[in-house]
Amino acid sequence: MNLALIIIFATIILSSILGIYAGRRVKMNLENWTVGGRRFGIILIWLLMAGEIYTTFTFLGASGWAYSKGAPTFYILIYGALAYTFSFFVLPALWKVGKRYNLHTQPDFFIKRYDSRYLGILVALIGVVCIVPYLQLQLKGLGLIVEVASNGAVNPRIAIGISFVLTCAFVYTSGIRGAAWVAIIKDIMMILAVFIVGIGVPYIYFGGFGKMFRTLIEKKPDFLVFPGSAPEMDVLWIMSTLLVMGLGFYMWPHVFGSAFSAKSAKVIKRNAIIMPFYQIPILLIFMVGFTALLVIPGLKDGDMAFMALVNKTYPSWFMGFVGAAGAVTAMVPSAILVLFASTQLAKNVFKAGFKPQMSEEKVMILSRFMVLVIMIFALIFAIFFPNELVPLLIFGYNGVSQFFPGVVLGLFWKRVTKAGVFCGLIAGVGVVLILILGNRDPFLGMNAGFVGLVVNLLTTVLVSLKTKPSTGGFR
Repeated sequence: MNLALIIIFATIILSSILGIYAGRRVKMNLENWTVGGRRFGIILIWLLMAGEIYTTFTFLGASGWAYSKGAPTFYILIYGALAYTFSFFVLPALWKVGKRYNLHTQPDFFIKRYDSRYLGILVALIGVVCIVPYLQLQLKGLGLIVEVASNGAVNPRIAIGISFVLTCAFVYTSGIRGAAWVAIIKDIMMILAVFIVGIGVPYIYFGGFGKMFRTLIEKKPDFLVFPGSAPEMDVLWIMSTLLVMGLGFYMWPHVFGSAFSAKSAKVIKRNAIIMPFYQIPILLIFMVGFTALLVIPGLKDGDMAFMALVNKTYPSWFMGFVGAAGAVTAMVPSAILVLFASTQLAKNVFKAGFKPQMSEEKVMILSRFMVLVIMIFALIFAIFFPNELVPLLIFGYNGVSQFFPGVVLGLFWKRVTKAGVFCGLIAGVGVVLILILGNRDPFLGMNAGFVGLVVNLLTTVLVSLKTKPSTGGFR
């Protein structure tokens, strides 16, 4: 187990050093810090966006759902494919306006397109509220992974604290470039771990995928048929969830902003073509969850299925490798999440709302300070209140999808107005909050985020048709 601990912490430290080194020769202004000078090619963009998307959920959540819910898990595989198709058509147009108008963040888009600082402030605040519980989830997941990988030898708070300091260090010094460089290590380790375990455990315990599935069907004949072991997640819930998550996938502020870091619109299109290859590891993680259900039934926490099965099957040094991969998998999205949350607070809330004449240099200083503030906030919740943000986390996924009408209509429909987008956003977010906090999700069998998105879209279109378009916008 000592060897496992050495592997875990050596990987965390080396990854952080690489992240700090990434910005060593770059003049770190706001442009380079947030969007890497808009110089990332196809490889860095691919690794960066995969680094944002494939988080601790890859190790814990996907296998946990396969272990505990069955058939509804397959929505995870489908909505990504829908999102990549959507990105092929929308993100290149978004990149072009980002380049033309020097946009750095998602609220920048709304401010420029609708000529409204107040709409930008609203978008920034909603985005940060959605980001913080997602960041807290990464820190909590990292702690769980290291605790299990070390067989309880390392307190999860210690692992979270060390990663917190190192992540802050490379975000502060290198910005998005540091996250992109660390994503190289993260993706290599994650893919190796997933392929070795995902292909290995079905063969070790059952002699192959076919025999594993036959055994699963014999023991749980309804497990792979909707709604599996989750009665509330029937076909209507799956279809509505696929739509809201497929359309809202690139509406996360950190994913949205990262599109601006590409060096051309062609890079964005090529990335959309190759990103579906990342769905293959997700499928293999499902196999781990299904195998774990048969080999280790009765786990109290299904999210521990992947780590528990690895711990049962492989030697301790490999457990250390998987733990290290999981730790870096948490650090990369954490870095990007805190980067864009801090930039939005500094540039799109403080500057836009209180000091419009604030220089870019001072915005950069404030953004770096806000990195520490946001990470401390997330750290406190991850350590002391690990379950308090669950409703906000659910809201996060459904909340960011409410940006979809304002973004897509803003790119492709000249008639949309700031009043329409503002009213639609308030209506959509309001519906999501009412349904989730009122324990009415699903609503009539549908995902609350989808219900909110329909209300949002209808409100945006109707109000836009009744109001006068703004004089600003893209020309």
